[in-house]
Amino acid sequence: MRCTMTNNKRPFFLMDNVIQNYAWGSTTSIQHLFDIANPTKAPQAEIWMGAHPNGCSQIHVNGEPVSLLEMINQDKTAFLSAATAATFGELPYLFKVLAAANALSIQVHPSKQEAEIGFEKENQAGIPLNAGHRNYKDPNHKPELVYALTPYQAMNGFRPIAEIVKHFQTLNINAISTLVDAFAHNPTSQGLKTFFSALLSLTGEKKEHAVHSLLAYAHHHSDDDLFELILELAQQYPGDIGLFSPLMLNVLTLAPGEAMFLDARTPHAYLKGTGLEIMANSDNVLRAGLTPKHMDIEELASCTLFEEKPASSLLLKPIEENGALLFPVPVRDFKFAIYLNAAQVNVKINSAEIIFAIDADATLTHDNGESLTVKKGHSIFIPAYAEHYQLSSLGRVARAYN
Repeated sequence: MRCTMTNNKRPFFLMDNVIQNYAWGSTTSIQHLFDIANPTKAPQAEIWMGAHPNGCSQIHVNGEPVSLLEMINQDKTAFLSAATAATFGELPYLFKVLAAANALSIQVHPSKQEAEIGFEKENQAGIPLNAGHRNYKDPNHKPELVYALTPYQAMNGFRPIAEIVKHFQTLNINAISTLVDAFAHNPTSQGLKTFFSALLSLTGEKKEHAVHSLLAYAHHHSDDDLFELILELAQQYPGDIGLFSPLMLNVLTLAPGEAMFLDARTPHAYLKGTGLEIMANSDNVLRAGLTPKHMDIEELASCTLFEEKPASSLLLKPIEENGALLFPVPVRDFKFAIYLNAAQVNVKINSAEIIFAIDADATLTHDNGESLTVKKGHSIFIPAYAEHYQLSSLGRVARAYN
């Protein structure tokens, strides 16, 4: 039987979400922002809101916790909408709070086509899904949006090629002088690809000398924000070839309330800060430094777009729509909006949604008379069959949907 309002199916479900205790996570930020206790002072890196099997939310049904994934699978058309069920076959996004005390690895996410080909290729090769050297965990792309709740430092996309060349020429490091000279004589996309791949492939004494020389230069120029960052990252990832990345990638700090999109095939890294993140439901990551984990440089290079990303293009400009700030993204997997001090705002829905209260309690009301209030730092799942609701809050409320 379809889950429609006429058969008294509930429009709102309070969510219990998994907190992931990754080592880079903050021990204080989630507790400070959302009053979520952390008695063991463990790193609280991410709150996962969604139906991902590695951290599936539970929803409250008649006072009992039920897996959101299991509930959706009972009737995908009703919970997700017919269009979403037909296109994706699952809740197509994962919504998170991300609280980074230390830097995450530099990453590139493959395109949808690259992920499909790579996933099938590794399946045919018999590489286990949990193998440390496996590149593709699923056949999906992983575009992302991040919305800053605190000052949020990140790297995103390549700097202008001329700027990258100048940085490395100024360093004047013997161990990589041949690479730098070749790049300077070929300041193109192909030249950047060759230089980037060769730099990340350095090993042994050459790598040690290059990193040592970089840090020596950074210590003498620590009054420069860029080299101060490199020294900070060196404390977290000593000897890592990824310490050169701030010289190649745009470095920016989002102010609270600002957002940016992270495209497929674009190198990026989150360095520190707390924000909301929404992404396609994928776990495909090709690493490019600041990590002890496996790096497949050849596969990474094949899935990277070696083009400049202008600094002026990094931030998303929100569009005001129906009492909300809508942050436009060029993918179908997810949409993201922020409501500011909503007062009985009418929201029409066409897909499964997750509402997250950022600053204050939020109350959702449906035409059937049902109402549900959620405290800040917590979330509500709304099935597609609910069709519409009213939202009220004295603070910001985030809306994840597709």
